[in-house]
Amino acid sequence: MASKIPLHDNIIVEKTFLFAVQILKLSPILQENKQFVLANQLLRSGMSIGANTREAQNAESKADFIHKFKIAAKEADEAEYWLLLTNEVLKDSIIPQLLEELKIIQKIITKIIATTKNQLAKNT
Repeated sequence: MASKIPLHDNIIVEKTFLFAVQILKLSPILQENKQFVLANQLLRSGMSIGANTREAQNAESKADFIHKFKIAAKEADEAEYWLLLTNEVLKDSIIPQLLEELKIIQKIITKIIATTKNQLAKNT
């Protein structure tokens, strides 16, 4: 039975949430393989992308919105690093899929930041 996830028809919120779910599913596999550091770091960075994206939805200003998305971008870069390391020590078919999905997320975040910066510049 599929769960009803309130994502407000927001593609980046949805993608980052579903990415975090996949990271949560990967963590026990890493732990079973005694890759505790990778599991911990990947959990922290991978889930933080979505948390910052959600937080940006309630930003107090466009500058705050950009700031929250910049944090999400940094966390995405860190998650990519940990996924690349994970791919070296654990050959699991989900990892290349996660890396591919993360690249899409990174492109969307970059576009959101650039578009918002342009809007902010036009209004000043």
